[in-house]
Amino acid sequence: MKALLISRDTQLYAEIASQGAARVPPLNVAASRVSLRDALDRPLAEAPGLVIVDTSEADVADGDLLERLTRHYASAHFMLLTDNHHPDLLIRAMRAGVREVLQLPLVHRALHEAIDRIAASAGVASARDGKIFAFIACKGGSGATFISTNFGYALATLADKKVLLIDLHRQFGDATLYVSDQKPAMTLSDVCQQIARIDGPFLESCLVHVTPGFGVLAAADDPGQGIEAKPEHIDIILRVARQHYDYILLDVGRQIDAVSLRALDATDAIYPVLQLALPDIRDARRLLDIFRSLGYVTDHIRLIVNRYEKGGRLRLQDLHAALGAEVLHTVPNDYVAVTDSVNQGIPVLQLARGSAAARSLADLVELITARRVTETKGLFDRLFGRGEGDN
Repeated sequence: MKALLISRDTQLYAEIASQGAARVPPLNVAASRVSLRDALDRPLAEAPGLVIVDTSEADVADGDLLERLTRHYASAHFMLLTDNHHPDLLIRAMRAGVREVLQLPLVHRALHEAIDRIAASAGVASARDGKIFAFIACKGGSGATFISTNFGYALATLADKKVLLIDLHRQFGDATLYVSDQKPAMTLSDVCQQIARIDGPFLESCLVHVTPGFGVLAAADDPGQGIEAKPEHIDIILRVARQHYDYILLDVGRQIDAVSLRALDATDAIYPVLQLALPDIRDARRLLDIFRSLGYVTDHIRLIVNRYEKGGRLRLQDLHAALGAEVLHTVPNDYVAVTDSVNQGIPVLQLARGSAAARSLADLVELITARRVTETKGLFDRLFGRGEGDN
């Protein structure tokens, strides 16, 4: 979509052009004019799909010019940027059919949401609409990183999906070590420092590629670099990621801060990971209380119980009664296979494909993708080594 920006502010132009270029498909700020009068005196040969008008230096008389411009570009969508100093102009704009009005200084998230609405109205579809799932540890050592990384590998391998995992640990993130021996060339911190460059190919180039369909955006090696990540950076990264990946998995860690909250706000589902032990259950209750206080939809929060053993003194029913949340899945206590996988940095599906942990991850893929095993019978049979004559 092509856009015309009407503003004297060169910094605002650069900001909108950068945000537009990061979208898929991109918003191309093809031209600019310094005022409404200038826009009328120098009309574009080809009508833009979007006209963005900065009204911070406008006056009441500009209402007539705005109405004339909306008639001239009758097929275009209009967006006004305002500092609230001209309520009469806003009323004139709404009467002229302007539906999108944003506050200055510009909030990037609000800008993209407005462009999304305009694109949907214009019938412009994005390349993908990836789902975002967050895995968060209720207690240290619960196994959230193992499950998120190995689930990412399973999702890409078994369901043939394009998967991105983002390590959001602010300190000592090590998600890549669970599934690869590659050293990250770029980290989340590096991406945030170059956020104006971000698009699909740039993001892809920053990943540790475990398989062609599964990549990991590593956390910063130096804990001090974590301060580079800001909530608005996460907004942009996730927006680009949604348009290029089928699934975006977030390894959140345990720290609840502005960055992790912004990421959690964007999720389609949150999977707290815990073990059936009283300290885990106590911390899980605190975490769920935080989520409820933030207004997160309860149905989008589903528990994953790791290292589960049947016949223990604590049962899944006890967990549900204590927390009031549903258990989506249990991962068995497959100590040898999991320990070997972590120590070697090889996904458990690849290292021990017949193990209980591998089978559990395959079941989790089926649960989350709603894809029946029978639909991919040949793939699962090859994975677990079952032949035609096996029972």
